[in-house]
Amino acid sequence: MRTRREFLKVCTSIAAASQLRAQTASAPSDFKALVCVFLFGGNDANNMIVPLDSTPFNQYTAARGGIALPPASLLPVNGQSAAYGLHAQLAALQPLYNSNKNLAIVANVGTLIKPVTRQDINGGQASLPRNLYSHSDQMTQWQTSVPQESIGTGWAGRVADVLRNTYPSTFTPGISLAGNAQLLNGQFTTPTQIGQGGDFGLATISTSTADLARQTALQQILSFDTGVKLIGAMSTILGTGLQNAAEIQQVLKSAPAMQTVFPTSGLGAQLKQAAQLLSVRSALGLSRQIIFCSQGGYDTHSTQLGTQSQLFADLSASLAAFYQATGELGISNQVTTFTESEFNRTFNPSSTAGSDHAWGSHHFVLGGAVKGGAMYGTFPTLVVNGPDDAADRGMWIPSTSLDQYAATMSTWFGVQASDLPTVFPNIVNFPATSLGFMTAT
Repeated sequence: MRTRREFLKVCTSIAAASQLRAQTASAPSDFKALVCVFLFGGNDANNMIVPLDSTPFNQYTAARGGIALPPASLLPVNGQSAAYGLHAQLAALQPLYNSNKNLAIVANVGTLIKPVTRQDINGGQASLPRNLYSHSDQMTQWQTSVPQESIGTGWAGRVADVLRNTYPSTFTPGISLAGNAQLLNGQFTTPTQIGQGGDFGLATISTSTADLARQTALQQILSFDTGVKLIGAMSTILGTGLQNAAEIQQVLKSAPAMQTVFPTSGLGAQLKQAAQLLSVRSALGLSRQIIFCSQGGYDTHSTQLGTQSQLFADLSASLAAFYQATGELGISNQVTTFTESEFNRTFNPSSTAGSDHAWGSHHFVLGGAVKGGAMYGTFPTLVVNGPDDAADRGMWIPSTSLDQYAATMSTWFGVQASDLPTVFPNIVNFPATSLGFMTAT
């Protein structure tokens, strides 16, 4: 039996879907979607992408010790006039980079207020993100792109804010398939959360006498005029959400059966649900859509090799399946998938065959509009205590800011150059707003 708390939680979730219902308008014929896959825990990207040229590879093996990967296991890719290798468990992504040219690598990205050097840090002159190596703070900052202070909105939510008049939609463009996601929070737009199985609204409330009575009582509560504006506004939002719940559920049920086979993992289920949502974009009245997914388990302080191998196998297969699904839907050029994670991990290993919290990291961007088969940004010099080390364990100072990484995708998504400082307040501190890994349209 569903408890009252569970019942109200479902009601609140579906209410968010209709909070942004706009007046009927003719939507632009083009459609674009951004899909974020957040790797919670801090992915060790030092073992995700490894340089294969002799000098940096020797530096890699010397510093990584027991968690260094053998060269024969790495999957060759090219980038920045140098040879690199992907982790062996990323095999499904290698052809998307080398052959399809739809996967790009963005090197050494991190939260930054403005460009910083090792000399700035050692001299006490650096403006650094708050609580730089904290999980919770860096998770938040990667989703807000404002590392110097707490802020309620996320960068994707602000993207939705500035585009809300250009691309009006029947439903909110921001949808999380992985719980609450600050990334999607806007000042004027509110995201919604749905489960991985397509259940949305009150469909799981049965037709029993007790449940029907609960629904009737709820409708009576919503129609009661308390005279309090806040309660009245909430009642209106929730009431509209209940009215639309059946419609949304029906739309999701009408999603065509996908031929693409997804992994049976949590991430695979999320990305399958994302593909189903994309398949009913027209029925939902969406010309712009932002979806949040996640995969956890990357806090590898110990026994990293085995844990990361399992995670990467799932990540690789899930991302490849999702890209295949966008091709099946005929929208591979209109959907861009990208990774985020709160930080990289130390180049030096921990004493328990893992690694600890660090800073600048490498990320994947995948889609038909991505200028793939290339590495963007600047790969760090793999020297502990070297020019790119923020401390003494290989904690790479980002050479590319999160703002530049996200602004490149946001511009492709439709954000005008004049609106970028609204979305990314620190973008004015960096020399370029685009890294060049997206097509112009």
